[in-house]
Amino acid sequence: RQRQMCIRDRADIDRAAHIREDEAGLSAAWAHPEAGVMAVWRGKPLLSDGPQPDLIWLPSDHAVLDHGREKPIFLGLTQTGAPRFAADLSAWKEPAGDPADLATFLDPSRNYGTGLPEGTSFGDLRANMVRLTPKDAGNAAMARGILEWHHSHRFCAKCGQPSDAIKGGWSRMCGACGALHFPRTDPVVIMLITHGNDVLLGRSPGWPKRMYSLLAGFMEPGETIEAAVRREVMEETAVNVGAVRYLASQPWPFPASLMIGCAGEALDTEIKLDPVELEDAIWISRERCMRAMGGGDPDIMPARRGAIARHLLDMWLEDRT
Repeated sequence: RQRQMCIRDRADIDRAAHIREDEAGLSAAWAHPEAGVMAVWRGKPLLSDGPQPDLIWLPSDHAVLDHGREKPIFLGLTQTGAPRFAADLSAWKEPAGDPADLATFLDPSRNYGTGLPEGTSFGDLRANMVRLTPKDAGNAAMARGILEWHHSHRFCAKCGQPSDAIKGGWSRMCGACGALHFPRTDPVVIMLITHGNDVLLGRSPGWPKRMYSLLAGFMEPGETIEAAVRREVMEETAVNVGAVRYLASQPWPFPASLMIGCAGEALDTEIKLDPVELEDAIWISRERCMRAMGGGDPDIMPARRGAIARHLLDMWLEDRT
């Protein structure tokens, strides 16, 4: 239980899957007087302005929702029974932003549009995750994940024809061949690799300066979690890993990953980089890692709170692995 507390799915919405199958029930949910809609523009949810933003839920008859070209996604019900939806407003051209900001690892910009409630704007989820409450972050992650899936799966993988969203947005059907498609989640292993008092960190090309993190990589078909951990570490650093154990997981909708956090014991320490995958990899001591997480290392910035890498490092530093 202790291992799961910081990483579990924090969304507080009951997904109410039975309503997805009921068109009349979906219509009634949309018309419910307490229905709320999360507006998302190019992956950025609508947030209140300020250093501690809140996730904004618009009434289902709000005018800005007319900018959406697809049916809203039914997310589920709150604890009080209020329906919750997500609407993709990416086709809305007015909330323009600086292309340089939109392409950054952490987009710092906020995007405004005519008709939005006063004091609100669209904000990058990755950049604002740590500022949101756990419930808001979990709800926004769920919405972003399903909307990103719709963006990348508009055509049938079987015959190539356009497909349509059905069941409240939780699956798609091809009108030409009848194939059904369901949201995908890509499993990714992220590894706390230690050797005695040291932990292995790496940085990918293109990351912000001083940013290091735990090694991670996608699992491959027919592969166990343990095998994926050993393979990824070997491919990227040539370090052999022995015992592997599971620690925690986190859904990560950038675009559609499930991060599977594991601890692994290194059998050796010599690093031989794969320059395609990593720009650098280093062993650092527990003491240096503690200084870095506190912002006291000139060469390594603290891992971002809210991400599983930080959680795993904190677990290690606190002897909770």
